[in-house]
This record gives sequence, C-alpha cells and structure tokens, in this order.
Amino acid sequence: MKRAALEPDHLLPAHHVPPPWPGREVRLDGTVTYVRDTPATRSGAEPALYVHGLGGSAQNWTDLAGLLADRLDGQAIDLPGFGRSEPGRRYTVAAFADRVVRWIEHSGRGPVHLFGNSLGGAVAVRVAGLRPDLVRTLTLVSPALPFLDPRRSLQGRMLPLLAVPRGERLAAWRLAQIAPEVMAEQVITSCVADVTRISAQRRQEALEEIKVRYEAAHYAAAYVRTFRGIVSCFLRAYLPGPGSLWRIAAAVRAPTLVVGGLADRLVDVRVAERTARVIPDSRLLMLRGVGHVAQLEVPRLVARAVLGLLAEAAEAEVRPDMAS
Repeated sequence: MKRAALEPDHLLPAHHVPPPWPGREVRLDGTVTYVRDTPATRSGAEPALYVHGLGGSAQNWTDLAGLLADRLDGQAIDLPGFGRSEPGRRYTVAAFADRVVRWIEHSGRGPVHLFGNSLGGAVAVRVAGLRPDLVRTLTLVSPALPFLDPRRSLQGRMLPLLAVPRGERLAAWRLAQIAPEVMAEQVITSCVADVTRISAQRRQEALEEIKVRYEAAHYAAAYVRTFRGIVSCFLRAYLPGPGSLWRIAAAVRAPTLVVGGLADRLVDVRVAERTARVIPDSRLLMLRGVGHVAQLEVPRLVARAVLGLLAEAAEAEVRPDMAS
C-alpha cells in the first residue's frame, strides 16, 4: 500500500454540473439492465464501468464520469432491483458480481477500468479477484467490505428488520410514510459530510430518483434482501473457506485506488485502509471532512487520484518491473 498520487487539477475539464448522462434499457439474460453512457471526449479513451452502492443508481457517477471522459469511455449500470433496472432473482454480492461480469462480457469492452462505491465496491472486488481478465484497474470509493460492528454504520439500525418475517413489507410500509422530499434530504445527509457541496441540481435529481423508487413495487424487497445479502457476506468473510471477500481481495492483481471519507457514517472508516493493505498493488486516499460518496461530494479530488492511478498503471505496463 502507498499513498495515492494526485494529478494537477488543470488536467481536468472546467467546473460545471452536467445533467445525468443518457440511459438505455438492455435486455440481458431475460431481464432489463439500465445503463448510462458517458461518451469519451477524445479518441483512444479506454473503457470504464461504474457500479453504485446500496440504494443508489448509475446517476451517482455523473460528475466523476464526466471529469474522466477525456481518458475513459464510461458506462454506469443500475444493479438489478435498483435505479431503472428490473428486479433480480437473488440480491447477494455474488449475484451482483455475476451481473457485472455478464455485462462486461455482453458489452465486449473488457478489460475495463472498474469503479465501485460502497456495495458496488464489494461487488467490484469480487469481480476483480475472480475475473482478473476483465479488470484493467480498480477504483473503490468507501468500499463496503466486511466489518462486524453495527455501531459504526447508520445501517446498523436496520438489523432488527432482517429478523422480521417478510421484513420488506414493513420496509415498504415505512417508506410510504415518508414524503419523497424528506427521504431525499435524509439520503443526502447520511451519505454526505458537507451538504453545501451538493448543488441544487443534484438535490433535485436525488428527489427524482426517490420518486422512481416509490413507483417501483419491488424496491423495498430489493433493498432489504440486498442488505440481508451484505450481512451474510460479512459473516462469511470471517469463516474458513474460499468465499471470504477478504481472501478474494487479497487475490486482486489490478492496480487499485482506495478512497475513504473520514466522516463516513455508513461504512466503518477503518475499512478503506484495511482494504488497501489487503490488495497487493494499492494506493490509499483518505479524505477529511468527506462522507460516504466522495465521487459526489468532492468529484474533482477523486478524479485527480484516478488520473494518478491511470498514470502509474500505464507506466507499469511499459516497465513491468515498476509494478508494486
């Protein structure tokens, strides 16, 4: 593990707030996967794939994908049951990783520069560890790798819901009691340390995303079942056997950037550093005063670190002896 290198800010486009990138529905293995494309702004850009976290969507990557469009030809997918994708049969880290693998194979764009935030980070680690042929570099933002202290996450208060038979019905009832405007504000304040960094446009988009959730009959079940799958994955990580996500992380060979927010309220802040220590060729960027979604809160800073990763990876390809 080493400290992440930051490329100069002037290498990035001038600041602006783009609208969500255009999306499309793709039928894959009998269900619809929704994907947003961030077209590259120059020829020769390399393919990238962005994977969101629990309760998120492809829109979580709007700013970062735009900032990197000079280097990366981006796609961001909605995982099954989230955003505008149709529900899946299973909501486990392994099932989501299988969908990401299938998407990369279906799109024919691999190997990709793979990005994951929170749950998406755990999914991306599994993909990179088990299918190294599909991943060129790996960027993890507040990855939800296993930790066992529920007091270190606001999500810990959901644990009792997992013990309730058909807890998704209770979650759906609770969701219906909260106005979309209130829910959108709660989501922002739980994920972001300094809400003044979130523009009015992004707040409005968050509200529109919440309304999409309210209209999707499957959303509450997808959320609860995914959370149950995450807890199961966490417990399995501390048991013997090949299924441990930490063991899979140790097998990752792609050059990796790990970004953590020291004001993260959803994932134990110690996880980012441990992830960087476990993954062999890694660099770490810990950000003071930043929460769970650094790519939304401080996208330019994250983009500078990604450019640093890409520069180091390119140098290592030219001079293999320089690889960490």
